[in-house]
Amino acid sequence: MAPHEIRRPFKRPAISDQHKRRELSLLRQAQNRRDAQHHARCLASSVVSLQAPDPEPISEPETADEPIVESESQSIPRDIDVRQASKLKGYEARRWFARQLMLPEWMIDVPDRLSHDCVNYHLGIQISPWFIWLLGIITHAFQSKRGKEYTWFVLARPSGKRCFVVSSGGTTVSRLRNGSVLHHFPSALPNGARTRDSSGSAQSYCILDCIFHELDQTYYVIDMVCWRGYSLYDCTAEFRFFWLNSKLAETGACDSPSPYHRYRFSAVPIYNCDQTGLYTVYTGAVPYVKDGLLFYNRHAHYQTGNTPLALVWKDENCSQYVIDTDSKGQVPSQQQVVLELQDDGNLTTSDDPPVVFGCLDGDFIQKSGLHPGNLLRFAVSDGGLSFVDGKLERADLHYLGKLNRTRAFADSYSKVMFQYSVRHSPLSIDDLLASITSTNDQEKKACDVEMAG
Repeated sequence: MAPHEIRRPFKRPAISDQHKRRELSLLRQAQNRRDAQHHARCLASSVVSLQAPDPEPISEPETADEPIVESESQSIPRDIDVRQASKLKGYEARRWFARQLMLPEWMIDVPDRLSHDCVNYHLGIQISPWFIWLLGIITHAFQSKRGKEYTWFVLARPSGKRCFVVSSGGTTVSRLRNGSVLHHFPSALPNGARTRDSSGSAQSYCILDCIFHELDQTYYVIDMVCWRGYSLYDCTAEFRFFWLNSKLAETGACDSPSPYHRYRFSAVPIYNCDQTGLYTVYTGAVPYVKDGLLFYNRHAHYQTGNTPLALVWKDENCSQYVIDTDSKGQVPSQQQVVLELQDDGNLTTSDDPPVVFGCLDGDFIQKSGLHPGNLLRFAVSDGGLSFVDGKLERADLHYLGKLNRTRAFADSYSKVMFQYSVRHSPLSIDDLLASITSTNDQEKKACDVEMAG
């Protein structure tokens, strides 16, 4: 079916406050500044030197990215230095690493400006003047070539293990979200192997956000956090993606494996989220198994933790796993959610601030041997979830049991909402394409009015 044939005469109404939180996130990243260079250096050193967590049995498969949750009694500072991080093990190491990644929210509502807008949104960058000068040239070239300011990018997300890959000190290390080492290997990344012809400063390092695809033993790069010692945390997604596609191939990292380059790297094709780009990503062939679609707001910095400026969406045509399965790989008859028990008995998600789904009676907590910080599994009963103005009002939950410590985080609100929608009123590819069509018409009118004024 051609992309122009998939249209609807209406836009699906919003069912959450995801758009509002996205606007607040954009404002917050413009106001909040940190030493991104120092943060990148600490992360690179920690990935290489941090002790591997104690081996623990894995009872649940790793699925979509979710933010970490901390119990008050075991919380660790967010801004610890490398020496402190190197002493972390097991549960603490798992939590520390999980909060270093930029984790997409699940798409609950289609963003208002999914295709493009007419506004130039400028965000400051606290890095070297050379980067700022270069960013201006690149942005000007992009605008001259495209003629449109696309608000969102879209890519087909590879199925596999999400990880950080760091090249530093003549070696390359990949670590999973739980902090464990996936691979320790030589690579063609800058300072990623000890070779005679290697060049560059000994302090040079690179940090890539990747998904390791088992079938073809390839690291698919979905984002670039640092390159040759230059931090990209406070750069927009547009700049990071341009830099990723420009620099990765130059190093030979995309070449076939060799003695000094054990695994191949590949940049994931990224498209402007117009009707053609979305349809291409959704239906087009890729060299890896798809696990949904990833959407990035072009203005988004690399924000650690959960952010509405990156979204994940999937259906049965672009992912093998749409509805969550149980430990046996079966789809349960009722939706299951994982929540954290608080001191006051409230059951909350891993969001910041958390969303309260209910409260357990003190007698039940005592009889069941539960404690604050425990992760508990519930089934959504026949009463379902009730919402008012996009916010949860009531949840009919049935207690199933306590989770073991192999899992360190509760579900996010967007994940619960997405799973609930999939079972009752899925957000379809038709809705996404229809939103682009209607958005294009509205944006064109808005631009015409602005130019006329």
